[in-house]
Amino acid sequence: MRPYTLKQIQTFLEVARQRSVSKAAERLFVTQPAVSMQIRQLEDAFGVPLIEPVGRNIGLTHAGEAFQTYAIAAMGQLKDLEALMAEHVGLKKGRIDLAVVSTAKYFIPMLLVRFGKVFQGIDIQLKIDNRENILGLLARNEADLVVMGRAPANLDCEATAFATNPLAIVAAPDHPLVRRKQLPFSALGEHRFVVREEGSGTRAAMERLFAEHQTPLNVVMEMPSNETIKQAVMAGMGLSFLSLRTVRHELASGHIARVDIEGLPSMGHWYVTHMSHKKLSPAARAFKEFLIEQGGALMDSWS
Repeated sequence: MRPYTLKQIQTFLEVARQRSVSKAAERLFVTQPAVSMQIRQLEDAFGVPLIEPVGRNIGLTHAGEAFQTYAIAAMGQLKDLEALMAEHVGLKKGRIDLAVVSTAKYFIPMLLVRFGKVFQGIDIQLKIDNRENILGLLARNEADLVVMGRAPANLDCEATAFATNPLAIVAAPDHPLVRRKQLPFSALGEHRFVVREEGSGTRAAMERLFAEHQTPLNVVMEMPSNETIKQAVMAGMGLSFLSLRTVRHELASGHIARVDIEGLPSMGHWYVTHMSHKKLSPAARAFKEFLIEQGGALMDSWS
């Protein structure tokens, strides 16, 4: 068997996740030919094909499926090895693989800057995605820490709340509901909504809230980002349900208004999460403690 590299394994795992060479290349910030070369070299090393075309996408061969299972486990063990060795270095340097749901992008950069001023030798690799994909990173041990708006119920993980996450109904300033006060939740059933995509934590929270109030949710369009939804709301396409931390500038400038609904805003929390069996490096432990001790207060003053 020929030598192979960790980079080749990491490239294969990204292709396996995306089921696409082009999408994997985008995620890895390399060209498609570079991804194809890494996969070809890995297949040559083991002497078996690992991927195959399936229509316009990429599928795994039987050997590829087995390789994926063991490669995920191996990469997880390597991360634990890195954490163990980091203990011999202390906090002078280190690396954290941090994954956050997309709504957290509105405050995470500020927290990273504040943390970096104290721990200047720590390198943080940040991944931003929707809740469903972030949960995948957590389960596969590909992230040291995860920041999300609701702790997963189906994973053996440790989740600690560090800040509040108020969510409310928002609209264009000239929407007729904006001028009314203390509306019953049922009043929302008559209006159109623009919502996040399936797999989003905000979308799931919204659907739970409407189900609890036995109110129909009239979805006119779903969109993959809060920024697009905010533009749609301002344009008058419909109402939406968003974290108030994501619309602080628009609320302050008057471009978006909060609809006064009884029982809202709904108060959720932001959690810092990791698998229970995860061995955190000193750097990851320091960032977790920073979020718990200072994150909430910093976010309140920021937003």
